[in-house]
Amino acid sequence: MNRVILMGRLTRDPEVRYSQGERTMAIARYTLAVDRRGRRSQDGNDQQTADFINCVAFDRAGEFAEKYFHQGMRVLISGRIQTGSYINRDGQKVYTTDVIIEDQEFADSKGAASDMSGYQNNGNYNSSYQQPAASSRPAPSSAIGDGFMNIPDGVEDEGLPFN
Repeated sequence: MNRVILMGRLTRDPEVRYSQGERTMAIARYTLAVDRRGRRSQDGNDQQTADFINCVAFDRAGEFAEKYFHQGMRVLISGRIQTGSYINRDGQKVYTTDVIIEDQEFADSKGAASDMSGYQNNGNYNSSYQQPAASSRPAPSSAIGDGFMNIPDGVEDEGLPFN
């Protein structure tokens, strides 16, 4: 079985391209910084580093990533690992490993403040990263402060699936 589930922060905004041909399809690529616990150091503290995992989302998932995902956001993805290779301009064979996304979702509430500001691709903590302004992201019109939507008037409680 080839199944992977990851939670991490986007290292940059997704890069989205659209395929050519009969049916245009969005192809979003992004990298997740996924925390990894290292060995204990001499002073007894855990050393935390990050793995940088390349992810690819196709079609509607790619459009969703383009519209809602931004650098620094924590997301949860599931999918499968796909490996490949190609010959670069120097004639050397380059091996690739990507996660092909089947499901993706937000891992933080809309207004959650981040404990970690961001990572650079080399694994070093980047304290200069600033969280994107909330005004740059769309907000549901009926959202309240806790991230949940109000139930519209006229909807009976008995019809809701979670009484």
